[in-house]
Amino acid sequence: MGKKGFVYIAIAVFTVALLMLMQYNKPKEINWFPSYVEHHKIPYGTYVLNQVLINFFGDKVTQVRIPPFEFLTTNSDVEGTYFFVNDQIQFGETELNTLLDWTAQGNSLFMAARSFEEQLLDTLHIEIGTLYAGLGEDGQQWHKLVNPSLNQGSPYPFNKDSYAAYFEALDTLSTKVLGTVEIPSKSDSTQTAQFNVIKQKFGQGEIVLSLFPKAFTNYFILKEGNKEYAAGLLSYLNGSQTIYMDNHHKAGKAVFTSPMHIFLSAKELKWAYYTVLIGALFYVVFEGKRKQRAIPLIRPLKNQTLVFTRTIADMYFEKGERKQIAEHKMAYFMDYLRSHFYLDTQNRDEGFYANLASRSNHSLEEIKKLFNFMEKLKVRTEISDIELKKLNTQIEKFKAKANGRN
Repeated sequence: MGKKGFVYIAIAVFTVALLMLMQYNKPKEINWFPSYVEHHKIPYGTYVLNQVLINFFGDKVTQVRIPPFEFLTTNSDVEGTYFFVNDQIQFGETELNTLLDWTAQGNSLFMAARSFEEQLLDTLHIEIGTLYAGLGEDGQQWHKLVNPSLNQGSPYPFNKDSYAAYFEALDTLSTKVLGTVEIPSKSDSTQTAQFNVIKQKFGQGEIVLSLFPKAFTNYFILKEGNKEYAAGLLSYLNGSQTIYMDNHHKAGKAVFTSPMHIFLSAKELKWAYYTVLIGALFYVVFEGKRKQRAIPLIRPLKNQTLVFTRTIADMYFEKGERKQIAEHKMAYFMDYLRSHFYLDTQNRDEGFYANLASRSNHSLEEIKKLFNFMEKLKVRTEISDIELKKLNTQIEKFKAKANGRN
């Protein structure tokens, strides 16, 4: 590779390294996903909520990571408050009935979500409606607690949603309102606040429902002045009993489908993984060009003539057909004389013997002796092993002396 090629490679490596450095140092985007997971520190996680509960109630807080149905059916002695917070909570008929039966026995159910399933709404005789900000409005919401001892006067603002859920209909005889919500509008100065947090007796226990789950997120609690609203709602929990924090019905709970999640979840490991991939790509591209593909070894075809001849000879020998073997040997010998000494073997007279003797380094007597022996074998009907071996020996000796090896 020439000097110009190395320059191009250096430029490419520098560009890739610069892009990786810029990407690594780029400010991390804020994740606004409503996960509601206990250890998430993103805006809509509930890390702060769980820390507050631990500070308020200590070891009374228990984290539950299995479905409520499984938890309540396997632990018959469970008593206290079951706390749910998520964008949506959908239990299913069997699980909901289990929770309601457990609540009716004198326990508490605290649920914060923007919507609930129809079976729960029908059971509690309530309906849910939605408030929308008008066109051009900034989506501001005002949340307020009804209890005068918890109300600090001014409402608590929230401006991340353009709509808010409220209880459109409820059983006024058995329901107590705990909080309200209002979306102020410049065009409607007479707009009234709507109920969005209620408490209702259920059997021997009670159920608290909030349609504002983001009141328990990191973003809302840490926003200046809002922590009193979350603390006011948490004051309705019975601190003398165990509080079971649900971690199953969460939009952002971890579901690992691949081992690569470990690498890609950490920034340092993710970029180390990308660096290895890029390095492997450079190695394949440049190392592959430097080395030539291996040339396959093509072996020449073997000459199977000798093997074939030996096989045929063995067949004749095993059958005892020595006469045929001798005839083949003599026929091949005649072909050898024609191809090497260019003699006509049909007319074997004195001139033939003299020419063969002079060309093959043999005496005339040796030539006549060999041919007389072959003529003797031709007229024989049977040939012994000794005679066959003698014929082969004399022919081989003739060839050796003719080629100068004697």
